[in-house]
Amino acid sequence: MDWWFFLEVFIGGLLSGVMYSLVALGFVLIFKASGVFNFAQGAMVLFAALTFVRLLEMGIPMLAAVGVTMIIMVILAIAIERIVLRPLVNQDLIILFMATIGLNYFIEGMAQLVWDSKVHVLDLGIDEYDAFEIGEAFINKFDVYAALIAGGLVLVLSLFFRYTVIGRALRAVADDHQAALSVGIPLRTIWIYVWSTAGLVALVAGAVWGSKLGVQFAISSVALKAIPVLIIGGFTSVPGAILGGLIVGCGEKLAEVYLGGFVGGAIENWFPYMLALLVLMIRPEGIFGEKIIERV
Repeated sequence: MDWWFFLEVFIGGLLSGVMYSLVALGFVLIFKASGVFNFAQGAMVLFAALTFVRLLEMGIPMLAAVGVTMIIMVILAIAIERIVLRPLVNQDLIILFMATIGLNYFIEGMAQLVWDSKVHVLDLGIDEYDAFEIGEAFINKFDVYAALIAGGLVLVLSLFFRYTVIGRALRAVADDHQAALSVGIPLRTIWIYVWSTAGLVALVAGAVWGSKLGVQFAISSVALKAIPVLIIGGFTSVPGAILGGLIVGCGEKLAEVYLGGFVGGAIENWFPYMLALLVLMIRPEGIFGEKIIERV
């Protein structure tokens, strides 16, 4: 075995996994606050990336474009809370889930209506074809920088939700909506904070994946890779989103290179779902997920 090549594939998988973790983090934030899987997170990633790149194409400086896009995503979050979520407080989770499915198609359509459906090139100033050399292994610089950005954001949010008042309030809301309301935690305000944060995460994820793949409607499908990440790591755990992303990213790359030849190749797309299926059979709540005990 060529160990340098193995190291190159392994590190490349880990770096891709960090970016998967970034997408999964948006799902975790919403699930912790409302207990519902936000099917619209992929559309939010697309809308943020498309807004950002179109502002850049208008000649707006990058930092200003980031600021304007952040404001737009916060406004979108407030609108979602006021128009969609507020009337559905204390409704069955399946109703909230169906609402996010409707949001997904609405946001995708709104992005196409406001901007366009063309493929846009997003240049963050990082040469995608440059690489670091470690021995005989070559590590793509863009993947390293993107992983550092994603990892830094994940770390900041982890500390935020663990040590701040809003973070503790969010955990209380996640445990029990009624109990949180009874001790004076404003559920609607917490939802605005959470959806705004998920929108900012979508902006970073959209910028990273848009620079890598081009800003196009296919970006929203990247969110589907977050599903096995969440299943493996646990739907309520930020550390689980990180570990799940690393497992998925590394697993799919190694499987494609070392196992693909035995089954005709092209297993990178479905291998993460097979890993998720195995985790469901062994530990349905995920590695870091909370065990659900119901008395009947």
